[in-house]
Amino acid sequence: MPINMKMPGPDHPITIGPASGRVTVRAGGAVIASSDRALALREANYPPVLYIPREDVAMDRLRRTDQYTHCPYKGDCAYFSVASAGPQGENAAWSYESPYPAVAAIRGHLAFYPDRVDAIETS
Repeated sequence: MPINMKMPGPDHPITIGPASGRVTVRAGGAVIASSDRALALREANYPPVLYIPREDVAMDRLRRTDQYTHCPYKGDCAYFSVASAGPQGENAAWSYESPYPAVAAIRGHLAFYPDRVDAIETS
């Protein structure tokens, strides 16, 4: 167990479950993700975050950036920009590529910042 890994619990709950309906992400004037297999991660008092399987994301429209962050509950996080979205799309998506065991379900998924894409729609 990594020395700085924290486990979700009553003081900092994290739950992951299927998102309801189809999730579509638009950026740079195009659909860059659309999935009916998205996951909703609910963490503490934060708004739910939708994680979309990579297979349902137009990965050819994203480019990995040099930005990395670390979450003590989820692990190391890599970032991606939506090239066609210009400055707004910088570091618009993120992924925990080797998430900690408590959140292993989000492996192979990406999430998007709502203010760095044109829209995140659910239907």
